[in-house]
Amino acid sequence: MGKVLIIGAGGVGTVVAHKVAQNPDVFTDIMIASRTKSKCDAIVKAIGNPAIKTAQVDADNVDELVALFNSFKPEIVINVALPYQDLTIMEACLKAGVNYLDTANYEPKDEAHFEYSWQWAYKQRFEEAGLTAILGCGFDPGVSGIYTAYAAKHYFDEMHYLDIVDCNAGNHHKAFATNFNPEINIREITQNGCYYEDGKWVTTKPLEFHKDLTYPNVGPRDSYLLYHEELESLVKNFPTIKRARFWMTFGQEYLTHLRVIQNIGMARIDEIDYNGVKIVPLQFLKAVLPNPQDLGENYEGETSIGCRIRGIKDGKERTYYVYNNCSHQEAYKETGMQGVSYTTGVPAMIGAMMFLQGLWKRPGVWNVEEFDPDPFMEQLNKQGLPWHEVHDGDLEL
Repeated sequence: MGKVLIIGAGGVGTVVAHKVAQNPDVFTDIMIASRTKSKCDAIVKAIGNPAIKTAQVDADNVDELVALFNSFKPEIVINVALPYQDLTIMEACLKAGVNYLDTANYEPKDEAHFEYSWQWAYKQRFEEAGLTAILGCGFDPGVSGIYTAYAAKHYFDEMHYLDIVDCNAGNHHKAFATNFNPEINIREITQNGCYYEDGKWVTTKPLEFHKDLTYPNVGPRDSYLLYHEELESLVKNFPTIKRARFWMTFGQEYLTHLRVIQNIGMARIDEIDYNGVKIVPLQFLKAVLPNPQDLGENYEGETSIGCRIRGIKDGKERTYYVYNNCSHQEAYKETGMQGVSYTTGVPAMIGAMMFLQGLWKRPGVWNVEEFDPDPFMEQLNKQGLPWHEVHDGDLEL
């Protein structure tokens, strides 16, 4: 049905490639491209499908990207490279006439700050080109937005309170490691928190607010309020929401390591001079920390991610909790990657599937909750991320 080009050969890219290859009725031609071609070749070898093509490309270089797109002629690009590279890949897609999908919004390399304004600014250009750009199609952002859209479509006349809850109850048996790119992960956690309430954004200190929340099949976990990008689009697209927050679990040992990293200056993202060489401390730290791709083999436990929503239906207050639990070991058995990569990579594949099947095909730049959630929700159950519902339960929030 369609040609797809995957940019990025990390943990998420590996999962995307496996899942794309499992659906040959939709994805008829596949290419994986990365700065390091040998990583792409290793993924192809692991999948065992020599028909998958590979290529070397610098995702910071628009001209290189355009040349690759023009030679392979994909119908859609799945961008699972770094968030810094979103805009160059979108530019290349416009120049080559290719549709676009990513899993995380753009952020500048020299500032720990992310918002959708940079990518939303491309809306008119994609419309005029007749191309579709799908933003934030991982799990959170991604499935969290689709869960919210599904709730709005089926269970609420008005949604008033939205809490996205993300628990990783796994154990990778490392003293300290991040579950995805350390540079992105640490930047995200160490910046100020933020939530939406009564029409305005409220800023908090990093990890200032926390409380125990109970996760299915996991139990109570200390959960911290963070800012997460999908809040920005969800309150825009569902204006009845009075308050929207995002919570993530962290263990005390992890937080102790994080405080030390910050206190000794290793979380800095500005350049310093070391023996005449310019280095960025956080990038150096990334080089010495365990590679998230290598955590899967010994990773035990599971993730539990979902949306807890309170609102009105037929004049009565209702609550709704929709979630997925994903086993790290099952994810590793299937794709060689741990659950955090799996929960991001599977939705990216499904989003591309939705586009190629004509279900999510609309010129412009769109967040996932602006499309029909039903076919996507159906595929989640088929592709390894089954979801569960609790109606009128205690949301704890």
